Amino acid sequence: MAAKTDLAKLIGKENVLDGNDILEAYSKDMSFARPMRSRCVVKPKAMEEVQKVVKWANETNTPLVPVSSGVPRFRGDTVPSVAAAGAVIVDVSGMKKIIRVDRRNRVCMVEPGVTFGELIPALKKEGMAPLITFVPRSNKSVVTSFLEREPVTIPRYHWEAQDPLYCVEVIYGNGDMFRTGSAFGPGTIEEQWAAGRAQVRGMGPSQVDFTRLLQGAQGTMGIVTWASIKCRPIPTVKETYFVASDKLEPLIDFAYKLLYKKLGEEIFIVNNLTLAAILNKESNKIAEMAASLPPWVMVYSIDGAGLMPQEKVDYQREDSKELAQTFGLTLKKTVGGARADDVEKIISQPSEEPYWKLRYRGNCQDMLFLTTLDKTPGFVKKMHELAGDYNYPAGDMGVYIQPTAQGTNCHIEFNLMFDPKNTDLAEKVSRIDSKGGEALAQMGAFFSRPYGRWSKFAFGNDDQTVIALRKVKEVFDPKGIMNPGK
Repeated sequence: MAAKTDLAKLIGKENVLDGNDILEAYSKDMSFARPMRSRCVVKPKAMEEVQKVVKWANETNTPLVPVSSGVPRFRGDTVPSVAAAGAVIVDVSGMKKIIRVDRRNRVCMVEPGVTFGELIPALKKEGMAPLITFVPRSNKSVVTSFLEREPVTIPRYHWEAQDPLYCVEVIYGNGDMFRTGSAFGPGTIEEQWAAGRAQVRGMGPSQVDFTRLLQGAQGTMGIVTWASIKCRPIPTVKETYFVASDKLEPLIDFAYKLLYKKLGEEIFIVNNLTLAAILNKESNKIAEMAASLPPWVMVYSIDGAGLMPQEKVDYQREDSKELAQTFGLTLKKTVGGARADDVEKIISQPSEEPYWKLRYRGNCQDMLFLTTLDKTPGFVKKMHELAGDYNYPAGDMGVYIQPTAQGTNCHIEFNLMFDPKNTDLAEKVSRIDSKGGEALAQMGAFFSRPYGRWSKFAFGNDDQTVIALRKVKEVFDPKGIMNPGK
């Protein structure tokens, strides 16, 4: 194969793979994306090797599909589309350098193969912790998580959609290496460090926010080879509580007040199934705990670091208890057999195996979008109606509601859990994902991460945005080699 020979010369034959088992593994994921084999898989270990591969792809008009996280993958964005027939998979999961940890500026710089499980202990040595997403997969790329705008569990550190991502180094689809934000210069990265500067400004160079062009792009603009990411000090005192309710509305009202008053750290709401799934590994135990839990539970943490941490925790605890009472709610350490202290440990680490979304039924299709907290009850009601319309068991649906951007909006995620061997049920889930997603969009759901079929109703009525996106892509990827069809 000419491609394999060419690539072997560029990055070494040991980094070019085309075995049947390997190609089959990369041809599909856990989603409903149509399986498609690639020509081969390359595993570059440095920015220079990534650049060589991208330049070769431009010369040969070969589609490239970037991959940075391990299996299982869920979104369909790493599966070659029909438009990417004959593609080469560029797996950068082997790029695992933690380049720099800067305690003074609360920032770290990591390559795309670094996972949360690898980053957490490295930051702990410097007295810091990453802002983490909700119980991520153990082999999930930190960089990709934030390129995809996956929300963190602490809304007060989330000021805008880009957080906690700062600067990146990217190989664009045209083969050029580019650094965004303050990493652009003046001076090299090493010269900036020597001068006491850190890569903490995402916008730039000039007034163009190049980092935003890469977020949510699903690898269609280029391949990121490192990113600088915001961190936080490790708290010296921490308390986590449950706030349970039979109805969602009181928890929403309480969340708004907490966010307005800048109280607490972790704040999110889950239904009984999601809480049971992160706490238990066996399907029968998940079902048993879910049955004993109230329908809705807010997980709420208070912590303190630096000066007078205990005093901070004490006053926030008392203020939070008083505030909860005005909504007929109480802060509790245990609910229905679940312990808040156990959840505190779980949400500060990646998921143990098996991944929590696969524990109950074996597979999971996520439906996720942005809205505002006050509208979430309406979307929950609609999803239950859709479950009834398609004869899907609503009790197998997890829900996760995460306030973002200081609570001005929120991420809501419905986890449709199902047995992959049950083809009839899998078809029902697929139809909910397609037809239901369209119904949610008509209600105002904003699909900021339009994977697969969601792109049709995310952009279907916005021709001008589609035209603008294509023009931007032509600038950075003129030959259209980066993950075409996405």
